[in-house]
Amino acid sequence: MPQIDSSKVSRWDLHGREHTVRVHRTGVQRTIRCDTCGWRRGAQFLPWLKAQEHLEQAHQATVDPTAA
Repeated sequence: MPQIDSSKVSRWDLHGREHTVRVHRTGVQRTIRCDTCGWRRGAQFLPWLKAQEHLEQAHQATVDPTAA
């Protein structure tokens, strides 16, 4: 069975711009990287939560495009 090595968290800001943080997995280590500003961080635990926090704090992107 193929293994998924990456995923993404996307949010929109109040101006309608989409911001994306990608989560890449190598073994147990995960690296998160923002497509908008290039911010990068290693995150072994809760990488998606840290990605959401970055989007909220750095880009004021809080609107989840999947929630409707």
